[in-house]
Amino acid sequence: MSLSLAQTVVSLPPSSFPPLAVGFMGLGTGYLIYGPQELFGLPKRDERVDFATGMWGIWMPGFMQFITGVYLFLGLTLFGTFKDPVLYMAALAFTAYGVHWFAIGWNRLRRADPRANMGMTIGFTLISILGVIVFFKAGDAPVGGLFIGLTCIYISDFFVTLGPDVPRLPALGERALGFFHLGTGLWLFYLMFADVLNVTLKFTLPI
Repeated sequence: MSLSLAQTVVSLPPSSFPPLAVGFMGLGTGYLIYGPQELFGLPKRDERVDFATGMWGIWMPGFMQFITGVYLFLGLTLFGTFKDPVLYMAALAFTAYGVHWFAIGWNRLRRADPRANMGMTIGFTLISILGVIVFFKAGDAPVGGLFIGLTCIYISDFFVTLGPDVPRLPALGERALGFFHLGTGLWLFYLMFADVLNVTLKFTLPI
């Protein structure tokens, strides 16, 4: 007797180890790389700096978030290893932010026109607001706070995308973007520490 692939059911034991720290680490590092340049102009942008920050953007916040999101989706939808419905929002966010960082890193590497990012900033402001709603409603204030920071980042980035068409606003938007990148990046590292310490050493840090 043979079973078709469509009839095969894969069921794995539930896991209490969703790889959230991987996504927190990747995004936090990306924010700490981009933030100083945006807020303080350090290092000053040139072709070499843009290439370096572009590569970091693709691999740290890009790849590390993407692999986290895909892992969570597989555990939630195919293998049954994760049961918490709130992880669905986390999977959506990590996957979406990861793919969009592939584009951000590539655009920086290629020194592309930031005005093309305007629609992206609107879409990611909306997904960030969705995260605020979901996590605060679920009673997870620390991660809800993260999504408040993300919302501020994409609102700031909207003004950056106005480019030379609107005087002064893009420069102010970039400073605000750097400020929120640094602040949110540091909060991401708190979330990474809290997640790892809670899982490995049975700490009870809020997350």
